[in-house]
Amino acid sequence: MHDERSRIEERVQRAHDQRIKPAIYAATAPFTVEAWQAPGEPVSFEEAAAAPYTPFAMDTPWGPPWGTTWFRMRGQVPAEWAGKRVEAVIDLGFTGDWPGNQAEALVHLADGTPLKAVNPLNQYVAIANPATGGEVIDYLVEAASNPDILANNFSEPTPLGDVLTAGDRPLYTFRRADLAVLDEEVFHLDLDVQVLRELMLELGEHDPRRHEIMHALDRAMDLLDLDDVSGTAAEVRAALKPVLSKPANASAHIVSGVGHAHIDSAWLWPIRETKRKTSRTFSNVTSLADEYEDFIFACSQAQQYEWVRDNYPQVWARIQESVKRGQWAPVGGMWVESDGNLPGGEAIARQLIHGKRFFIEHFGVETKGVWLPDSFGYNAAYPQLAKLAGNEWFLTQKISWNQTNKFPHHTFWWEGIDGTRIFTHFPPVDTYNARFSGEEMSRAVRNYQEKGSATRSLAPFGWGDGGGGPTREIMERARRLADLEGSPKVVVEHPDEFFAKARAEYPDAPVWVGELYLELHRATYTSQARTKQGNRRSEHRLREAELWATTAALHVPGYAYPYEKLDRLWKTVLLHQFHDILPGSSIAWVHREAEAEYARVATELEELTAAAVAALGGGGTTVFNTSPYDRAEVIRTATGVPMYATVPANGSAPLAAEYVPQAVTVTDRVLDNGIVRVELADDGTLASVRDLRHGGREVLADQGNLLRLHTDLPNYWDAWDVDKHYKNRFTDLLTADSITVVEQDPLLGAIRVERSFGKGSKIVQTITVRAGSARIDFETDIDWHEAEKFLKAGFPVDIRAAHSSAEIQFGHIQRPTHTNTSWEAARFEVSGHRWVHLAEPGYGVAVINDSTYGHDVSRTVREDGGTTTTVRLSLVRAPRIPDPGADQGRHRFVYSLLPGASIEDAVAEGYALNLPLRVADSGGAPQPVVSVDGDGITVEAVKLADDESGDVVVRLYESNGGRAEGTLRTGFPLAGARITDLLERPLEDDVSFDGGSVAVALRPFQILTLRLKRADAGQ
Repeated sequence: MHDERSRIEERVQRAHDQRIKPAIYAATAPFTVEAWQAPGEPVSFEEAAAAPYTPFAMDTPWGPPWGTTWFRMRGQVPAEWAGKRVEAVIDLGFTGDWPGNQAEALVHLADGTPLKAVNPLNQYVAIANPATGGEVIDYLVEAASNPDILANNFSEPTPLGDVLTAGDRPLYTFRRADLAVLDEEVFHLDLDVQVLRELMLELGEHDPRRHEIMHALDRAMDLLDLDDVSGTAAEVRAALKPVLSKPANASAHIVSGVGHAHIDSAWLWPIRETKRKTSRTFSNVTSLADEYEDFIFACSQAQQYEWVRDNYPQVWARIQESVKRGQWAPVGGMWVESDGNLPGGEAIARQLIHGKRFFIEHFGVETKGVWLPDSFGYNAAYPQLAKLAGNEWFLTQKISWNQTNKFPHHTFWWEGIDGTRIFTHFPPVDTYNARFSGEEMSRAVRNYQEKGSATRSLAPFGWGDGGGGPTREIMERARRLADLEGSPKVVVEHPDEFFAKARAEYPDAPVWVGELYLELHRATYTSQARTKQGNRRSEHRLREAELWATTAALHVPGYAYPYEKLDRLWKTVLLHQFHDILPGSSIAWVHREAEAEYARVATELEELTAAAVAALGGGGTTVFNTSPYDRAEVIRTATGVPMYATVPANGSAPLAAEYVPQAVTVTDRVLDNGIVRVELADDGTLASVRDLRHGGREVLADQGNLLRLHTDLPNYWDAWDVDKHYKNRFTDLLTADSITVVEQDPLLGAIRVERSFGKGSKIVQTITVRAGSARIDFETDIDWHEAEKFLKAGFPVDIRAAHSSAEIQFGHIQRPTHTNTSWEAARFEVSGHRWVHLAEPGYGVAVINDSTYGHDVSRTVREDGGTTTTVRLSLVRAPRIPDPGADQGRHRFVYSLLPGASIEDAVAEGYALNLPLRVADSGGAPQPVVSVDGDGITVEAVKLADDESGDVVVRLYESNGGRAEGTLRTGFPLAGARITDLLERPLEDDVSFDGGSVAVALRPFQILTLRLKRADAGQ
């Protein structure tokens, strides 16, 4: 037989694209269109309905960047269309090659009822099936002219990312607003041909099934009258039915499809636009559920549900009905799909608490899994946190983006730092926007790593980020692929069903231990430093407000614990932990608003904390310690005078100079407090740091606090990525404008170093040593005006460290300092929280920070045989895409060097740096709400129970990485204690207690939540 594949394949493609698809709508009639441009921000439907409209013609430009144009569309269904399926078809002038992040609209009836969205690949609105003829249509269409920030493939900076710089030139040209008759036979023929053609092209050239499909399509095209597609569509479909009816192989892979619409809570658009995107997409989804009974939609992010509830009550009611019918599946159980590395441990716990509670309260549904397809790596505390929130499974997709190493599993048990395991799936389709194309189905089978042991995978399907979610075309593809020879079988089902079946068939799945590190997007640990600092400060201020509000509630009659305010402020912070806000990968508008929100949160939390402290009463000056560790350190009074204070963990004490440690001595270049001796070089770097407690041991192997400015132009994704070649070109900042002694007090010594460099940038660092402390602080003020640069601060220490330890959520993780394998080499930039620790047997050093997350650790052997291990903090970047002004301007932060540090020292000083002692002129010093003895037992949160019962909730964890036993004592009469899950629900029977104490035993890194019943509650 002659090889005619090219002829047939090209014939089918042209006939489909140029004849079949254009014939889907058999007849059209234009709407009469009028328009009104809303001034400024979006307006309500009521305001838009009352506005003055003017005639609007097709092919007219419309829509300034970030604008809203309302269109009134009127029409009447022709009488001759009676009995036919009639729809509205609207093309706003969609552009680009993806279905989100551009123009989109929500169609309303004249009474304000939202009907359905209009998106690039979802342009229809159902009118009648069948029509009676003569129906009068009156729509008000809210159209958003959001700019396509991704245009030109992120090749150059754009001013469109902020309404303040975007200009007002119209972005789109309106193409179509028609009443139309859907030819259902042609609609289905279009999909028959698409599915078969795509399957054919994925099959091997020697596969008989490929040739069978090819010749069937060729014969079918012979039956197609190119001048009468509608009249011959049924005959063509009948000819294709035999090849569409052949069942799949018995061993065919099973793809569990679930509808999905990944909507970033902010990214290339501001939060205000996400509120509208959710309403549009959710309108589409509920409409599709009415049309397809077998449709199931999985949707995460409780915050987005709340937006719809508050702003679009009719859409919210439709969601509630869809949930009741089993067609809408709340999943994920988090407030937002947060970043997986940067939020603190307590913040991730609150993500799960607030998310799960929302779904329980509003739908009676307790979600069973964590749904995080798009976050940029996942910390190793997640398995335990997920389980403690009542979850059974975990889903991610982003690891498929790895630059270097292919992740070895798709279905596996993920083991966290404490040993907790959770059943995890990583869909081999490698997308969370699947459409069941032939290429996607082939990829899922080809990629699947569990062949021979398991048979099924998950595929979230639907267009995200303003694309409108799943479509009827995707559902029709799923139906055709349910049992089709040559293809995996597709079944649309709830994620819980998929995970139950996957676990049942593969209970002995392999185990992955530790973090799920994404070998990409490593710059998200650093970009938009002010956003990251706002998050860090907010997390610690929330801890402080809760602790002192709890203290006041226990000790001050009439004090009202601020439940509502704390709940609202937590949710604000949780929202901004979304995986494109906190990582710094959003447009300028998003980060401008984030910084403003963090400032507002700071103000409110300061007011709450100050009110709680003031309520405690008493006279004199009191020092409050929010840290879970006892503190003895130098502080400044309200007048700026240094004093030495001793304060218990989670408690307070009167300010009294009962003990003064050895005085600090200062010369032009030396700071010495009898514990450490710091010597500066003439260029302002550290020439020497000696640990006087260890025989004057030299800590440094080379210049310390070396500021290095790297050229930073990644291959792609500027705000997201730092590629390995950044290390190859750099300038060391070795010129000091001035070196000045600025503090010379027995309790405090400080030297200031000022540097100018680059394009008008300036760094002022105050290097401080305090009496009684080994910690050396580098208070840093940067006026930053660089572009495509990366600033790091390096500390090369004379330690042979086999690994570094970095704090993560509720513990720490160890990473090798060598690069023996490609997996280790790929971790050239990693994340951590408050500290990084390097050690050899008998000696360690920690580098601590108050707002820095990214760092790198490397190791080299010197000519003398000694080993230098270098930790470099990533301070600030200067990407230009998607925000051309990212990180420009002022930055103020502190990082510290702690010689002679154990892990426990690093933990304690990490809390101390991030939770400064609070000095109040009026405040009592009541007994701490809780105190703990036992090495490694660390209190993370103290609060009143969310149910307003008056119970005290304490969350603690083992922080050293070993077993811990100790006693928790309460500062109030104790009537009972229970271990609970994160949602404060009992996990075990009452815990035995003796008077006001509870025995505590923890495995390494175990998290424990205790609910303590007060004997005096309600009195």
